[in-house]
Parts: sequence; structure tokens; C-alpha cells
Amino acid sequence: MARDKKDRDSWGSFGDKNVYDWSSEEEETDGRARPVQVLVVKDDHTFELDETALSKILLAEEVRDREVVAISVAGAFRKGKSFLMDFMLRYMYSQASDQWLGDPEEPLTGFSWRGGSERETTGIQIWSEVFLVDKPDGSKVAVLLMDTQGTFDSQSTLRDSATVFALSTMISSMQVYNISQNVQEDDLQHLQLFTEYGRLAMEETFLKPFQSMIFLVRDWSFPYEFPYGQEGGMKFLEKRLKISENQHEELQNVRKHIHSCFTNISCFLMPHPGLKVATNPHFDGRLREIDQEFINNLKVLVPWLLRPKNLDVKEINGSKITCRGLLEYFKAYIKIYQGEELPHPKSMLQATAEANNLAAVAAAKDLYNRKMEVVSGGDRPFLAPSELQARHLDIREESLALFRSVKKMGGEEFSRRYLLQLETEIDELFVQYIKHNDSKNIFHAARTPATLFVVIFVMYVAAGITGFVGVDVIASVCNMVLGFALITLCTWAYIRYSGEYRELGAVIDQVAGALQQPIRQQYMMNT
Repeated sequence: MARDKKDRDSWGSFGDKNVYDWSSEEEETDGRARPVQVLVVKDDHTFELDETALSKILLAEEVRDREVVAISVAGAFRKGKSFLMDFMLRYMYSQASDQWLGDPEEPLTGFSWRGGSERETTGIQIWSEVFLVDKPDGSKVAVLLMDTQGTFDSQSTLRDSATVFALSTMISSMQVYNISQNVQEDDLQHLQLFTEYGRLAMEETFLKPFQSMIFLVRDWSFPYEFPYGQEGGMKFLEKRLKISENQHEELQNVRKHIHSCFTNISCFLMPHPGLKVATNPHFDGRLREIDQEFINNLKVLVPWLLRPKNLDVKEINGSKITCRGLLEYFKAYIKIYQGEELPHPKSMLQATAEANNLAAVAAAKDLYNRKMEVVSGGDRPFLAPSELQARHLDIREESLALFRSVKKMGGEEFSRRYLLQLETEIDELFVQYIKHNDSKNIFHAARTPATLFVVIFVMYVAAGITGFVGVDVIASVCNMVLGFALITLCTWAYIRYSGEYRELGAVIDQVAGALQQPIRQQYMMNT
């Protein structure tokens, strides 16, 4: 369903209960606009796109071929995102009037919202009515309003939060990042994580992947430093995102990342709406209960966001997108997040615990390497295999003890897999030390020719004896083996001299080693 700006005056007040009072679960049986759940986060933390509902909105005849402006509000849960979205709805329904805020006694309706500490919105909801707006250049665009699940609530994983935020940023042309009180370093780090998670899902492009990012700082308490509004917000944000030489590299990287992701970055500082709003459990959005300072800035904020000249048409790789195209991108993006192609984002604790355990693995491996180098590395003389095995086991246990003694984050269960990784890597290193030690054994170096000489000698003697006693068949077989061994010896010598056919040389060495293996095992048992 879509309505042209010129048709809205006949719809009456936004607060008209006969037209606009509904819940997000209500079936659309009478054509009334309502919030529609298009992205569902299921109990098993997988994502499901309601393609039918989304198609009904975006493929409506009046809007499907119109260029689309997608506006989304995202941020931490219980910070007033849906509350703001409903004032944006009031503006869209009353653009022709300066009195778009309506009667002070009207309850605020639209997207479902309430006070309290528990989350209200889940997944992504889209207003079922797409607004048609005439831009100053004469074009008519379709405006889509999206409300998103708040990040970091008690029922969502980090991947849930990252996916919803990233997907809304990828789909929207204007993303409002709703932040409480101040822009802190963790807010910027979360934004870096979520946008990178979105950028991973998009095709590589030389253009900035996202369009407009608006930092909306709610409950701003320092107007004496930076005044409320867009001008004060821009000065404040410029200071927050400034990159200086004396900053730590990590802080610089966060700011560079944010600048590299968005075409436009702006900020608006909003005052607190008042104690009646924060403490009254029955507050229903009536303007008379909201502080006048908040209302005055709300009158500036919403038109600043939604004024026709400020509406950014959605672009992907430099091409403007229609509602029909946005539907296809929505479906393509959700398939990526439904699969396992993308790495799961990690919490700071998990990432730190992994780094902590990997550092302990590296330290233990380094200890093993250093001690084994003293035993058999470099120019150290050949060591009997049994002695090398014994020294390996002692140093291996010492290295594992070092790993266990290091204080690590994540707990014993988390560290167990890194202990198994360390054991595997040490055993692989020992195989290399065995080969290096064998290469120092003069008999090992002459193993293949010696083995072939023995075969030739034995076959020569056997052929002579069997021929003398008249067993010509066996004598012939012995002569054939003798001839084959002689050819093999000449081939091996040529390979060693020329360096050619190294794969064949390795096969000859393996066969010689297999023939010699029983003798070596007997020798190791005796020693």
C-alpha cells in the first residue's frame, strides 16, 4: 500500500484511533497500515525472511518501479528506537502541515513500543505503507521505514545482533544509529564489528559500501559543551572521530574503518524527554508529558531526517535501486546470513580468550623447539633413535606443563582444545627432528645403495647355488631380481647426481627403507 503526499490530508490525524491503533500481530484484513515483521529471529537463532509479506509491500503497483529511500533506526535495546519511528510516521502522514506533531493529548501509535527494561521489537519490521514523496528535482521516490531489534538484549547472541544491524545497514540508504547519552569507544567498536560483518556479505567494490550514517545521541547531558541539534552534533562527532598521531593504532583503525564504510556521516544531539517519560509506567506518548526542550529538538530532528531534499535514494555499487530491486537484494543478503559462509562474530571475551590460549600454545612450542635444537638440531651429532625418543618425551611433557601453568581466559574446558592442538603440533615437529637426525647418520645416507648392494649380492649367490644344484627356474628368477636391482641402483645414482626424477628417487628410498625396516626394529629393541 502506498499513499502520495497530496492524499494524506484526507486521512485525518495520525492519532485517530479508528485508523491507526493496531498491534504488530494483527492481520491486515481491512487495508490499514501497520508494522510488518519481515525478518524473524527464531528460537534456534536462525533467520527467516517473510518473502510474502515483504513482496506485498515492495511489489505494490504504485511503488515497485520507484527508486527507494530506505530509512532504518538501529542501536541498543530499550533506548527508544520505536518511539522515534512513530514520530517519523507522524511527520510522513502530515508533511503538508507545520503542526505535524499533532494534538498534545494524542497517544503515540504506530510501531509497537512501551517503557520498561525488556525488549519489544524483534528482527526487522517494516511499515506496510510505502510513502511517495516528490523531491526538489521533480522525481518521485518511495520512502520505506524500518524498525530493528535492539542489540545486546538478554535473549540474543552476538551473531543475532550483528546480523540484524548489518542487514539493516546493507538495506537502508539512511541508517540512524540510536545511542544513549554519549558516543563511547565501545559504541564505535560495535559499529566497526557490525559494519564489517555486513561488508563481508557484500560483493567487493571500490566504492564505500554504505551510504548515510546518522549518530543520534539521546539524553545528551552536556549542551554547554556542544549544543543540542545537528550543528552541535557535527562538532561533537568530528571530535570523537578525529584521528591523531598520538592515538593508539587500535583507536585509529576503528575510526578509519567507520570513515571508509559510509558516504555521509552526521550526528544529532537530543535532550532527555523528561522524568515523566522515564518513570511513568502508563506513559503512552502524549506530548503534554514530554519536556518542551525535547519537543523543540524533535521538531528539528524529524524534518531534518525526512525533508524531501535530504532523502537519499538507495544505491548499490553506484546504481540507484527500486523497490523491486531492493526485494531481490533483501533475499540475496539473507541467504548469506542463513548459511555458514561468513565467520561468526566473537564476543570480546571469546576473542581475547582465543588469543590468550594461542599465545600459550606458541610459548610452549617455542620451548620445545629450543630444547630439541640443543638435543639434535643444527650441527649436533647423530643421536640414537631410542635416546632421541626419550628426550622428546621429556621435553614434550615440559612444554605441556608450561601451557597448563600459564593463566588463560575461558576456563579449563575452553583451553582443552588448544592443549590437544599443542600436542598434535609437537608430535609433527618431532617427525621433522627424526628426519633431521637420520640425515646425520652415515649409514642412513648410504641406506639405499647398501640395501641394493645386499640384494644384488644375495641374488648373485642364490643364483649360483640354485644353478649348481640344477634348480634352473629359481636361478632364473634370482638373476632377474639381480638385474632389476642393478638397474635400480644405476637409476638411483643418476637421480642423485642429476637431481632429475626426484619422485622416482623417493619411491626407491621408500622401498629400500621398507626392506631394511625389520633389521632396524630389531636393532632398536636390542638397544
